[in-house]
Amino acid sequence: MMNLIRKARAERGFTLVEIMIVVLIIGILLAIAVPNFVRARESSRAKSCVANLKQIDAAKEQWAMDNNKADGDACAMSNLVPAYIKSTPACPSGGTYTVGNVGTNPTCSIGGQHSL
Repeated sequence: MMNLIRKARAERGFTLVEIMIVVLIIGILLAIAVPNFVRARESSRAKSCVANLKQIDAAKEQWAMDNNKADGDACAMSNLVPAYIKSTPACPSGGTYTVGNVGTNPTCSIGGQHSL
């Protein structure tokens, strides 16, 4: 009879301490994972932005060669789309791209980390 009472008590559920320990462990894991996820997402956005800038630069250089343009000649995105780039690239961080003159690197309004 005593074994049945002990067994019934053991099968009731988790204690408050056990639940608190599980919540604490989940909190620690989240504290480690969330900053890494945010950092990885921003790194991915920066790499995508740099890839877009390289695409714009290559299109600008091709346009300059096809139209006999020299360094310093003005070039606009309208000269590149759709002949050299299918569509205007969008910055994944919400910035805007400036094509610039022939012989200069295109830029992103976001700045430093997103430049060619």
